[in-house]
Amino acid sequence: MRAMNQGACQKGKRVPKASPVIVWFRDDLRLADHPALTAAAATGAPLICLYVFDEAAAARPLGAASRWWLARSLRALDADLHKAASELLLRRGSTVKTITGIARAVAASTVFANRIYASAEETLAKQLARSLKELNVDFTELAGDLLAEPSRIRGSSGGGMRVFTPFWKRVQALGDPAKPLSAPKQLVAGPKVAGDRIDDWKLEPTAPDWAFGLRRMWKPGEAGATSRLKEFLDEKALGYATQRDRPDRDATSHLSPHLRFGEISPRQVWYAARFAAARTPKIASDVEKFLSELGWREFCRHLLFDHPDMYRSNLQSSFDAFPWVNDARALRAWQKGLTGYPIVDAGMRELWRTGVMHNRVRMVVASFLVKHLLIDWRAGEAWFWDTLVDADPANNPANWQWVAGSGADAAPYFRIFNPILQGEKFDPQGDYVRRWVREIAKLPNTLIHKPWMATPLELADAGITLGKTYPQPIVDHKFARERALKAYEKTRK
Repeated sequence: MRAMNQGACQKGKRVPKASPVIVWFRDDLRLADHPALTAAAATGAPLICLYVFDEAAAARPLGAASRWWLARSLRALDADLHKAASELLLRRGSTVKTITGIARAVAASTVFANRIYASAEETLAKQLARSLKELNVDFTELAGDLLAEPSRIRGSSGGGMRVFTPFWKRVQALGDPAKPLSAPKQLVAGPKVAGDRIDDWKLEPTAPDWAFGLRRMWKPGEAGATSRLKEFLDEKALGYATQRDRPDRDATSHLSPHLRFGEISPRQVWYAARFAAARTPKIASDVEKFLSELGWREFCRHLLFDHPDMYRSNLQSSFDAFPWVNDARALRAWQKGLTGYPIVDAGMRELWRTGVMHNRVRMVVASFLVKHLLIDWRAGEAWFWDTLVDADPANNPANWQWVAGSGADAAPYFRIFNPILQGEKFDPQGDYVRRWVREIAKLPNTLIHKPWMATPLELADAGITLGKTYPQPIVDHKFARERALKAYEKTRK
């Protein structure tokens, strides 16, 4: 496998125009700041832009919401490539067999790709490099997914860092990352190769079609990502540091699924945010907080690099003996948003309708599952993996382990969110709950987060019959808290 630095990427390696090159798109479905595409275009050779849907080689199959996003994102990428006089070739099956077969058929000289720092992806890239070498075809990987490569951020023992704050300081101490690359204006189209139709992959739901809420909210693709970032920096950045925890307000960037599928790069976000802060100094502190969230993504990616099985194995082995409860009924109530705790139910219903959930509420619902219900964090992580459009292979398990207390830099297990107080603090007027739990919308603000405390008259006025139109709490908070702490003590002993 031959590495190429950014300088070489810009200059490119000249090859005869009759010898095509292949650009292998992965989780980088964009044209701008795409080092592999830039390097390939710089050769002047005809390009075959290829995406391979290889489920067998993935660490885990995509969830349903992510499959929907992928289909939309690939369509958007193909449209963008057509504007640059190219197109996206789609193939389903073995990555190695597909790419080597195409390379042999068109007599390609080089395959370009951006590196992904995860075990399954790196194994796949090495296998591909070996197969291409047998054909005398070069394989060039470039860095384009992170602000800093894992090799540059290591702890004193040589392993990855497991505490976020010193990790982020180390990343920042490296200075600004390399500047983002512009999208190639014009590409040289390669020879025609037979491919698949995206509809044949059946990534989007049909019967039933549960994606109407996703279509209403999201515009997958590079243009959608760029628009989201601009809207955030122009209109929402001011006050982000204090408002980001309020689910009742539209105060976040909504960039996470775009970053997940590489429709925008971390470097693009970094520089756009820095320029915005320089242009408008009053948002500087908000931009710093926003960039620290980008840093958390970076932190999770580095964790995944060192712990590829993070989605199924506790990072802290002491939790291997935790006495989780197998309660299918309670798990189903949580999944459906029928726990009787309005802030929890609102979050779970938002997730089902839109494919995302506000970050503060994610912490609350995760804490509720693993601490109030004592259900294994892996059950919650699996549900999020299937229903989130931003189900990231690093962020999703890392965040669940953080809440559970089993992860790196984890919240202590005895930090148990009170869902009533969390609702009252971060959704004080109940607007978020009323949006998603409409059957209790007529309750006054003082009761919207604890409907079981309402009098029979107040419930009647609001049209609520507890246990029928809206459930009673499936577990008492005080009891659940004490039970969780006892279970934790047993684990420690």
